[in-house]
Amino acid sequence: MKNFAQKLELFFEKFVNVSLRVYGSPFTFLIAVIMVVAYVSTPGFYRQSTHDILRDIFLCISFISFFIIQKAFNKYSAALHLKINELVSAHEKASNELVNVEQKTEEELKELAKNYEAKKHESQDAGKKAAQE
Repeated sequence: MKNFAQKLELFFEKFVNVSLRVYGSPFTFLIAVIMVVAYVSTPGFYRQSTHDILRDIFLCISFISFFIIQKAFNKYSAALHLKINELVSAHEKASNELVNVEQKTEEELKELAKNYEAKKHESQDAGKKAAQE
């Protein structure tokens, strides 16, 4: 059962990564704009009440905005990861296992967090012993 859960988790992480790339692509944005234009140009759209037309316009704007925000997030996230990787790789005492840490699975990230929590406790214990001596 645990093996199945791990496979499911890995599949879901891959699905999320692919979805982020797809939703942030210009091609997907173009398809969304075409869908909105096609919807707004149908005769049934203008037969609605003013309230329904306004609701649909706001819905269309929200729909398009999702793709714009996703693209901006993808760009910001990639730039942030590059900056952090540069800082980690430039520092001689830093652990290089943190370079490209965003590509690790959630389980691997939890394991890394446990390791760093243990290192924190070890350094605190060493500091207390040094202070006592």
